Amino acid sequence: MDPFSQLILAISVTSFFTFQWLFHSVSPWVSTRVSAGFRGLSHKQTIEWNSRTVSTFHALVVGLFCLYILLFDDAINEDPVWGDPTLVKINVGITTGYLISDLLLIFYFWKAIGDKFFVIHHLAALYAYYYVLGPGMLPYFANFRLLAEFSTPCVNQRWFFEVLGYPKSSKPNIANGVMMAAIFFLVRIAVMPVYYTRMYSVYGTEAFYKVSWGGRTAWIFSSFCLDIMNVMWMHKIARGCYKVLRSSRQRKVDTQENGKTE
Repeated sequence: MDPFSQLILAISVTSFFTFQWLFHSVSPWVSTRVSAGFRGLSHKQTIEWNSRTVSTFHALVVGLFCLYILLFDDAINEDPVWGDPTLVKINVGITTGYLISDLLLIFYFWKAIGDKFFVIHHLAALYAYYYVLGPGMLPYFANFRLLAEFSTPCVNQRWFFEVLGYPKSSKPNIANGVMMAAIFFLVRIAVMPVYYTRMYSVYGTEAFYKVSWGGRTAWIFSSFCLDIMNVMWMHKIARGCYKVLRSSRQRKVDTQENGKTE
């Protein structure tokens, strides 16, 4: 194993233990001091709270690193299939450690946070990342996919508000819901033309055929599946956001009319 591969392995292992530490120690310690409602949560809710806190931290770290790579890494922008994957491997290494850590927690606390969908998602992601961490292929596309992490904090925040008893019509909940819909659209839907245009530009080229059959399958098939789900989720999020906004607007109108009547 070459020195850089050893470094990536060390990053993944360090990432795994870091996220375990964040779940078991840091999140409970911080949460008791930041949120008065944390102590009143059930055991099951506490487990999911800590899991989502760690998820939010991972999303911010990996998402910001991903954005930096996308904007400033000329190597993968010039050659999206075989460009120098150094920075992408580091970012994917961090995510790999997180995914394995989260899988372990899902299985150990299955009654609290067990979800077959997340198990399938994590295993599929780890399978795809193998081709990045191993042969170093498709770094641009692997990194581009990590942009989706930016939508995770708002999704988790919605759950935090719900478990703390915030009404759906409350201003913090509405603001978070609008932000969630906007960010989800930007990082998962609006970027699709950019992603698939880049995919089409390399399809059939010499670089494309150097990618193994397994790598091409993991890349193309998983992209289509993920984006079908993203469209379905976007539709659900948009409908929910619209209903809350309409309900809030109607409540304001009713309040004004009642005030005039009095």
